[in-house]
Amino acid sequence: MRGPHNLLRLIRTGATLERTGAMGDVLDAFEAPKTLRVAARLLGWPFKWLGYSGDPSMPPVPRALTALGPAYIKFGQVLSTRPDVVGEKLATQMRVLQDKLPPFSIEEAKATIETELGVPVETLFSAFSEPVAAASIAQVHKAQTAQSGETVAVKVLRPHIERDFRKDIDAFYFAAGMVEVLSPSSRRLRPKEVIAHFEGVVMGELDLRLESASASEFAANTAHDPGFQVPAIDWEKSSRRVMTMEWASGVPLGDNAALDAAGHDRVALSERVLQLFLQHALRDGFFHADMHQGNLKVAANGDIIALDFGIMGQIDEYTRRVYAEILYGFIRRDYKRVAEVHFEAGYVPADRDVDEFARALRAVGEPIFGMDATRISMGRLLNYLFEVTERFGMQTRTELILLQRTMVVVEGVARSLNPRMNIWNVARPIVEEYIKTSIGPRAFARDLGKTAVVLARFGPRLPKLMEQVLIAQAQDRPAPRVNKTRLAATWLSVGAAGGVALSLILGAFL
Repeated sequence: MRGPHNLLRLIRTGATLERTGAMGDVLDAFEAPKTLRVAARLLGWPFKWLGYSGDPSMPPVPRALTALGPAYIKFGQVLSTRPDVVGEKLATQMRVLQDKLPPFSIEEAKATIETELGVPVETLFSAFSEPVAAASIAQVHKAQTAQSGETVAVKVLRPHIERDFRKDIDAFYFAAGMVEVLSPSSRRLRPKEVIAHFEGVVMGELDLRLESASASEFAANTAHDPGFQVPAIDWEKSSRRVMTMEWASGVPLGDNAALDAAGHDRVALSERVLQLFLQHALRDGFFHADMHQGNLKVAANGDIIALDFGIMGQIDEYTRRVYAEILYGFIRRDYKRVAEVHFEAGYVPADRDVDEFARALRAVGEPIFGMDATRISMGRLLNYLFEVTERFGMQTRTELILLQRTMVVVEGVARSLNPRMNIWNVARPIVEEYIKTSIGPRAFARDLGKTAVVLARFGPRLPKLMEQVLIAQAQDRPAPRVNKTRLAATWLSVGAAGGVALSLILGAFL
């Protein structure tokens, strides 16, 4: 229930950071100004006794986040991929949040499986291990199926995880409301809509049937992508709180020493992980939106194996084209075109100056080019981008939140493999290929054909509608009342046949 009682949850957050000793590390990581440091300490210290103590064996920040709950753990997982934002030391500490959290008992896991599948665990599996990985939402066990002896991974949700997430999300809604009241200028960021979007994503992640479906669709989309694997789902042994899939053997992508020892090329892996993400986002519009190191392995043959499909991103074709044009404009350093695309898509209010916006974008993009990649501060770059969006009144695009967040995470993963990589150089061939196939003449012909097929559904109604319109015009009297949408479809459908013919002609020559 969303209400003022959530204030206690927010106070407890600050108190937990203070009690675990994480407050100073967090303020240092974000280079907080002196006034903010003083305010945070004055507000946190008196309530220190309200904070959770956490696991004293863990470093302060992971200790605080794990004590606060799964939503905070998710936040820490993202930051663990950004050593250029929070520093190498803190990023390394927070990697334990990816898949090395305290597990729940094997007895609880077996009880969940038996309740969900209605069959004793011993009937399903001839062997069932202790947890091999434990994350914020669920944990994984290694098992062998009783019938075929196949090695599988069995994912089981944490007990009461739905209730715990609901508690955190309610507090976030309360915080978003307080932000809008205390800082009216922040309303353009639509914090409540952002939380609603986050809520939808999380609730989907808590139903493993949806994750199984996502994994199956993702596998079908990427079946022919070289150097990439998605484990197969065992549908008979999966349900809402249990998911069984093919066991994936490999080296964790975050273990550079093990990757080097296995003879893998980290530079090639860094480029592939970024290019695969862009390919899935632009080509398919369906991408893995939680691509941190804990969800990626490298097989013996060098393939990247994706795991954990609870958070998947989906964007429509129009938005993909806008995103590609923006990326392509940055790559070509054509800031005027980038600005125009923002205006054409409605991302920037029409009353703002496009040339001024282009100059502001140049100030963001130019520092990237011609500079040693190790000297680029993504934290500073993101701060510049925020200033630009605030200045030009851009609103938060909720449909792009996962895409933007995942881009940040994937770049962090790639940089952890190769700190000197330049994201623009690596992204260029993927974006150029998408532009070539999706925005050129061939794409126009394909779109025209699709439009014609949709409009053709009105075909049986066309003769009568056209007759009514033409008779009314010939008699110089108002046309009979016709639904505007139907009338527009009538006129558009007149050109549908020509559109089909044109698309066939163009398709034959392109």
